[in-house]
Amino acid sequence: MTALELPVPAAAAAPRRRRPGLRMLRSGQVRWGIALIVLMLALALIGRFTTPYDPTRTIAAPFARPGDGLLLGADYLGRDVLSRVMAGGINLAWMAPSAAIASLVLGAAVGIVSAYFGGATDAVLMRLMDVLLAFPALLFTLLFVSVIGPSPWLLVTLVTIGLMPGVARVIRGAALPLVQREFVRWSRAVGVPTGYILTREILPNLVSPLMVEFGMRLMWSVGTLASISFIGYGIQPPESDWGLMVSENRNGLAAQPWAVVAPVICIVLFTIGGNLIAEGAARVVARTEGVK
Repeated sequence: MTALELPVPAAAAAPRRRRPGLRMLRSGQVRWGIALIVLMLALALIGRFTTPYDPTRTIAAPFARPGDGLLLGADYLGRDVLSRVMAGGINLAWMAPSAAIASLVLGAAVGIVSAYFGGATDAVLMRLMDVLLAFPALLFTLLFVSVIGPSPWLLVTLVTIGLMPGVARVIRGAALPLVQREFVRWSRAVGVPTGYILTREILPNLVSPLMVEFGMRLMWSVGTLASISFIGYGIQPPESDWGLMVSENRNGLAAQPWAVVAPVICIVLFTIGGNLIAEGAARVVARTEGVK
């Protein structure tokens, strides 16, 4: 009889896993957050194919006010603001979730491995995370982009590296009590493969903190990527991008505010969506654990 076929004592059996995802979906905050994220992703993915004008073509006077077929007026070069807003979210729509998911996966892997093995492995991995945490994510990204040059995949990679240490710290803290639980100790004692323990025994019990972390990392990814475009190190003109639009039209805010306000609203809604998911998930976790 192999280790995996041995009967598990009742006292050492893994706790019955509930469905934290379903509980979180019952939360009004989480549902509103998901709705906002889906709305902004739909705008970004579908909008570029339904723009009333070519987002890069000059069709009016610079900073023309709304009217004459321009629902939101024109930007500093006379391009249709509505068209640029509709086409300007496509990069953020895939870059922010990609960075959030990648930082979650890598951070969770580091945190779980660090908590499980402990000792020198824990010390080395956490000191490495401390070094990365010492550099603000925005400053870390700008350092490399200014040398290598802007590239969407480079931006995603750098934002991922900047956000990963925070995830690793949180997941390590959540995994430490699980490592000492009877079902994990029994599995180790009878020779259950390490990969099986990490992915089938520990990871499923970390779904709640992982969902909270995803909402937070998505929110920070949106803010970081929009900030990078705003200061000119992200998506380059003439391509449309929400952060870039704010930077390009900020000098004409008094003359034609929609060129700045419209992309800002889109960024804010995207960020609020991630924040609502994170806060709603945190409340569900707190209620589940009996924290008032």
